[in-house]
Amino acid sequence: MGTPSSAATAAATDLSPCTIMGAGLVGSLLALYLARRGHVVDVYERRADPRLSGAVEGRSINLALSDRGWRALEGVGISEQVREVAIPMYRRVMHDQQGRLTYQPYGRENQAIYSVSRGGLNRTLLNLTEADPRIRMHFNEHCQHVDLRARRLEMHNTLTDQEQTLPFRRLFGADGAYSAVRGAMQKTDRYEFSQSYLEYGYKELTIEAGPNSEWQLEKNALHIWPRGQYMMIALPNLDGSFNCTLFFPYEGQESFTALETAPQVQEFFKERFPDAVPFMPDLAEEFIQNPTGSLITVKCFPWVHKDEIVLLGDASHAIVPFYGQGMNAGFEDCSVLDSLLNQYGEDWHMVFSEFQRQRKPNADAMADLAIYNFEEMRDRVANPRFLLQKKIESKISAQYPDQWLPLYSQVTFSDTPYADAWANGQRQESIMQRLMPHIQTEADYDLPAVQEMVRQEMEKIDALSSMA
Repeated sequence: MGTPSSAATAAATDLSPCTIMGAGLVGSLLALYLARRGHVVDVYERRADPRLSGAVEGRSINLALSDRGWRALEGVGISEQVREVAIPMYRRVMHDQQGRLTYQPYGRENQAIYSVSRGGLNRTLLNLTEADPRIRMHFNEHCQHVDLRARRLEMHNTLTDQEQTLPFRRLFGADGAYSAVRGAMQKTDRYEFSQSYLEYGYKELTIEAGPNSEWQLEKNALHIWPRGQYMMIALPNLDGSFNCTLFFPYEGQESFTALETAPQVQEFFKERFPDAVPFMPDLAEEFIQNPTGSLITVKCFPWVHKDEIVLLGDASHAIVPFYGQGMNAGFEDCSVLDSLLNQYGEDWHMVFSEFQRQRKPNADAMADLAIYNFEEMRDRVANPRFLLQKKIESKISAQYPDQWLPLYSQVTFSDTPYADAWANGQRQESIMQRLMPHIQTEADYDLPAVQEMVRQEMEKIDALSSMA
C-alpha cells in the first residue's frame, strides 16, 4: 500500500456528504463502504422500497455470488449475514434432451459459487444500510436531470408528484444500465459510449419445490439444459424451488415470437426439456405472463467527471449474465474504490482517476468473457470433446498448479484482474488446441508423448512469466 501524499493527507479529512444514485445491489453496498469511512450518505432510488412492494417485475433472476463478491462483502463485515441466504453450487449439471445428466465441477474440491435471490440480497443490504444512522434512503425518487456544471439534481417523487432540486458535492452513479447520471455525462464533449443487445431475450420460470419443500433436482448445483441455439438454466432457492431462466431468440422458428399460446409452450417444452416439465406446473401461465427481458452490454468512457462524479456497476459496465460476474464485478468496484481511498487518503481526484484506469480494461474484458461463456454454455457444454478437454485441463492444473489455473477459476475463484485472466485464458485455449488432437480419452493424458508436449508448454508459460 502506498504512502499518502501531502495533498492526500490534507484531503483525508474531506468527509463531505456523498450522494448515491441507485439503491440496488451496488448502490447499497457502496453506501455501507462510504458510511464506514464517516461520510453522511444520501441514496436515491427510482423504485419503491422493495421491502414494502415485493419483487420488481421481471427481476427475480437468481445471481451467482463468487469470490470477488464475497471479498467485497467481507470488507464491510456483512458476509455472514449474506451467507445465511445463499446456497453453494459445486458443479454444473447438464441435462440433454433425453434427460441424461453429465457433470462438471466448478473448481477444485469444495470450491463453489453461491445462488442468491436478487431481491432477497437487495433486501438484506437495505436492512443493513437502514441500521447505519449515517445513511439516508430516499425511495420513489426519479432523477430527471443532472446539472454537471451547477452540481444539482432535479428529482421527481413518483409517489407525491413533488419535484425538488438538490445540490451534491460528490455523486456516485450506481443507477444501472440505463443510468441517468451517465446520461448527463454522455452529453459532454467526446464522450465514448456504446450499447449492444444480444438477439436473445430471457424469461423467468419456476421449478416448484417437492413435498415437504424438497428440491426436485440436485440442490447444490447449477442446472443447464443446453440446446445449441438456446438454453435454460436453473438455480436453487432456499424454499426448495428453483428459479429457471430461458435464454431464447426473439425471432425465428424456435423463438419467443413462435410461442404465443399455452398449447404451443407446453408442446415445445415437452419436446425440448422433457425432464424439467413435470416439475413446472405453472409453465404455460408463467411463460405467457412473465415479461421477456433483454440482454444488454454497455461500454463507456470516461467513468468520472472531475473529482465530483464516478460511475460504478452496470452504469459503467453492464454485461450479459453468462459468467455470473455482473454483481461480482460491481461489488469489486466498491472494494477497489475503498482500497484506493485507503491508499490516497480521500484525494478524490486521484482516487477517481486511478479507479477508472484500473477498472475500465477489466470491465471491457469481463464483457467479452460473458459473451464467450454464453457461447460455451449454449453450444459446447453438451459436446463430449469439450467435456474431455475440461477434464484434461483439470489434470494439467493438478500437475502444474503454479503454471495453470483454468480460466473459469481465475475469473471466479481468484482476484486476478479480469483482463489478465482473459489473456491467460486465450493462451491456454491455444495450448489446448495443440494438445487435444493427440488425446482421445482421459487416459491418453498419461502417454509419454503427451506428457512431453505438456511439459514443453509449461516451460513456455514459465518463460513468459519471467519476462513479465
